Order: sequence, then structure tokens, then C-alpha cells
Amino acid sequence: MPWLYLQLWPVGFWPFWLGAAVTIAGLLFAVWAREHLGSNWSRSVTIKQGHELITTGPYAVVRHPIYTGILTGFLGMAMAISEVRGFTVFVLFFLAFWIKLRMEEQWMRSQFDEAYAAYAHQTAALVPYLRIPAKPKAVSEGKPNDIPG
Repeated sequence: MPWLYLQLWPVGFWPFWLGAAVTIAGLLFAVWAREHLGSNWSRSVTIKQGHELITTGPYAVVRHPIYTGILTGFLGMAMAISEVRGFTVFVLFFLAFWIKLRMEEQWMRSQFDEAYAAYAHQTAALVPYLRIPAKPKAVSEGKPNDIPG
């Protein structure tokens, strides 16, 4: 598939080193997030003894900073090689992480209920300061106590 090797912009010193810097920054952010989780981290989504909702450090910036860091690393790599294949890899990983984080979010909501709902309302999932509004809860008809006021 030769189109994967199409050059998106001229290869040179600045595109390569800018991409390398973005890659390093992303990977360092992911490492910081992993270290900040401490014993709460696991490969699969499970509840552990004394499990707590972490909302500090990189988790105050985004809800899934490990994914954000890895994706930023792939974005930097794509910038550095400046070929279609780099951005194709980025998009594929983004889709995989998006599917996984949606499942993780359901689990977190079931474990931490309102605390996670409040955290999700104020903190972006992957891109800092980019929040997609949650679907509003339906108001029951005929029940005055259910109407916000």
C-alpha cells in the first residue's frame, strides 16, 4: 500500500525534532500518570483493596492521562516521520483507546457513583479542557420533586 508512505510535508530538522519533543513529552506524561496511580494501577479494570478515585496530579488534567500520554507520543511520531502511515497508526490507537476508556468509564461510574460523575463533569477524558457534555437526565413528568429548581 504505497499511499501509506506519502509524505505530508517536507522532511527536515524542525519537523523531526518537534515530533520527537512531542513524543517524549507524551511518554513522560504517561509515566507520570502511571506512577501517580501507585497501587491503584492494574492491567485490567479491577477493584483492589483500598481502591480509591484518583483526581490529583495528571488525573486533575484529564481522566485518562496514560492514554493521553501514549496518544501524544504517537502523534509526535507521526509528526516526525510526516507520512500517512504515522497518522494512520495514531487514529487506530485513538479508536482502540476510546473503546476501552468508554468501558472503563462505565465501570468507574458503577464503583464510584456520584463522585465519578462529578469528576467526569469537570475533567476532560483525553484532551485537556475539551469536555464533551454528558447527556442530561430526563425529568420525570408529573412529579414536582424531580424538577430541578
